[in-house]
Amino acid sequence: MIDEIGTIRNQFTAHETLDGCVDQVFEAMKSIGFEALIYDYTPVPWDLDGTIMIPSLLKLRNISDDMHEYWFDRGYFRIDPVQQVALRTSTPFFWNYDTDADTLIRRFMSDDTAPVARYLRERDMSTGVTVPVHMPRGDYATVTGVRFGANREFERHALRYTADFNLLAHVFHEAAYSLFDARAFNVGTARLTERERECLRYSAEGHSAKEISRIIQRSVPTVVMHLNAAAKKLGAKNRTQAVVRATHYRLLEERPSYKL
Repeated sequence: MIDEIGTIRNQFTAHETLDGCVDQVFEAMKSIGFEALIYDYTPVPWDLDGTIMIPSLLKLRNISDDMHEYWFDRGYFRIDPVQQVALRTSTPFFWNYDTDADTLIRRFMSDDTAPVARYLRERDMSTGVTVPVHMPRGDYATVTGVRFGANREFERHALRYTADFNLLAHVFHEAAYSLFDARAFNVGTARLTERERECLRYSAEGHSAKEISRIIQRSVPTVVMHLNAAAKKLGAKNRTQAVVRATHYRLLEERPSYKL
């Protein structure tokens, strides 16, 4: 596959939609033995209380649509042992939710994570390989290949093709990232207007409301209104805490390009 990297990249970049790019990688994954795909992206890995953040994007192929409900609405993503491992490594890894399997996720499996294991076993999705993609500013994605009804033979097969899958996943994500819309970069905690973000940015630089009013050419009461609105949305007690929270959730950054 290394010899084909240029061709693979061209195939991904030829797509004008994210779903087209996802379809392309799924077809490529099937050729090395995977039967389903999970792709997620999270702008900020950890919430302020130390729990895993819910991703802003989840794409599935050959997987029940109810996974979105369980992983997002019911919070399974926060307790998923695969995500616990993915956040702590940059190396692709094989996982198995069988209780007697000795894979990297075993140390994170407990009574608390039992609902995740049960969901996957009931749908015959207890084994797979996950590739973590950690990005320069802290955001990350995972590309996961699943094999239904897998056995020990599949584990040997998966480990044999891990390097190919790792390369494929990273090239795919580079192309996919360039096709994200604005919603993918939004952390689910708060939605700030552009003016609120602008006022908070200047506040983070140490400017007073009066100084910000001169910079953006708006009245002081208007600036204070934007700062107070941002603080309320962020659940902050004051302007300082609002800046800290907005910074943590990367709400004050301009969106970077992933390409070099």
